[in-house]
Amino acid sequence: MFISPLSTSVSSRRQLGGDPDWWRGGVLYQIYPRSYLDVNADGIGDLSGIASRLDYIQSLNVDAIWISPFFVSPMDDFGYDVADYKNVDPMFGSLEDFDALLDAAHDRGLRVLIDLVISHTSDRHPWFRESRHDRTNAKADWYVWADPRPDGTPPNNWLSIFGGSAWEWDSRRQQYYLHNFLASQPDLNFHNPIVQAAVLDAARFWLERGVDGFRLDTANMYFHDDQLRDNPPIEPGQVVNGIPPQNPYGRQQPIYNITRPENLDFLEKLRALLDEYPATTTVGEVGAVLDMYDTLKDYTEEGKRLHMAYSFDFLSRDFSAPFIRQVCERMEGNRDSWASWAFSNHDVERVLTRWQLSTDPDRAAPLLIALLTTLRGTPCLYQGEELGLSEAVVPYENLKDPYGIRFWPEFKGRDGCRTPMPWNPAASNGGFSEGTPWLPVPPKHVARAVSVQEANDTMPLRHVRRFLGWRRDFTALKRGTIRFHDTQGDVLAFTRTYEGERILCVFNLGMQAGSFATAGFGPINPLAGHGFGGRLHGTGISLDPLDAFFATYD
Repeated sequence: MFISPLSTSVSSRRQLGGDPDWWRGGVLYQIYPRSYLDVNADGIGDLSGIASRLDYIQSLNVDAIWISPFFVSPMDDFGYDVADYKNVDPMFGSLEDFDALLDAAHDRGLRVLIDLVISHTSDRHPWFRESRHDRTNAKADWYVWADPRPDGTPPNNWLSIFGGSAWEWDSRRQQYYLHNFLASQPDLNFHNPIVQAAVLDAARFWLERGVDGFRLDTANMYFHDDQLRDNPPIEPGQVVNGIPPQNPYGRQQPIYNITRPENLDFLEKLRALLDEYPATTTVGEVGAVLDMYDTLKDYTEEGKRLHMAYSFDFLSRDFSAPFIRQVCERMEGNRDSWASWAFSNHDVERVLTRWQLSTDPDRAAPLLIALLTTLRGTPCLYQGEELGLSEAVVPYENLKDPYGIRFWPEFKGRDGCRTPMPWNPAASNGGFSEGTPWLPVPPKHVARAVSVQEANDTMPLRHVRRFLGWRRDFTALKRGTIRFHDTQGDVLAFTRTYEGERILCVFNLGMQAGSFATAGFGPINPLAGHGFGGRLHGTGISLDPLDAFFATYD
């Protein structure tokens, strides 16, 4: 069994403990650390900046934070190219800063999940530097190496999600290596059991420090087909989930380069490790697949693999009441699975822009968060959703994202959702940094800064706080079953049930007034305190545009 020479034992574990199922319906708040708050004026957010805003995060009434990668990295893909799994990149701080953040979060009852990126590393990771040295060194097969075809071309037709071939020529070894993303992000060879042990050791390092779990980047991309078979072309009607139409990656069925059956065996080993640390959890990113819900069923089989995983359906452009019902009911077909739902994250256009709701952010943002957090599953909010931020327009000359630079202008990449968090319009750069921010702070975001919304009850922040605080009193909204009701137009309605508690949730997702008939429901008892204005009348429920209604009933 491989044990890293850097592995250390942490004498005092800092896990919060408590309810082992806290993650079922617990609200996660995703932090992109480069863009949250910069306290050392270098223009890049840091761990100390996150720690200084924990009171704000606690005030949102969320249960946990998920922090995107802060490991040592050359930042070709902004932390998703790891060069040292067991240390903090100096631009974000130090291990001591992380420990202080973890303790301070736990003191406030906030759990901490971190992003674990183990399908690939940076090409500057010591493992890869040794592996590429020659074909006989101790780590020669830690990565996916293959000889060229007789004509010198790559060994097969696999594509990189970031464009071009998934194979990069290495002149020293005279072989190609596999990279599902950038050429500087070589894929680890999970067919080697020593590699599996090494990444599990990295996970244990952070569990021993006290983290409450992991968001697993590209959780279905650990293994490749060891026969290196060509992927077949896409068939009519098939869609590769999570891939924009401008990307040729979506023209293949990705059945040999990713989502291999061996992946499930490794996830069972990872789950066994997590089970050694009570009250920890995993949420998996499962993307670029053809059969999303069959895949999620396999990956989240209860008690065996991932605790939960998220679908890319709500991270796409589609938006309607029937569509949301369809997606949730497809997930409900996986009876033993638990979903994680997100409308925005660091990889996609912000939801208000993507779903064309940015003309009325003060009504749309609280409504979407209320919807997200009352669906059956674990909701994940992305920093700035609570402020009603729309997608930023980042000029080409300011772009940092290699994905966007490659496919510009039809696909503008991910910088528009990664711009810095606005805190105070009276401070430099909206209160994000005294230095020059790594991405520009949009003036339209500064106008929606936290300090502005703290003093304005008509803007989303205070409404979101009130709603998430109200939600905590209802177990049915966190762990209950879900049953959808037939509706008309832009209205979505469902009941969440837990033991003797039944809550009717009705949403008008449209820009026109809506209604919902209540015949057959029995006595309906409207609930107060959530901040929405739907009204009960003799024959049903009336809702203003972008409004909601909640009630118990017999």
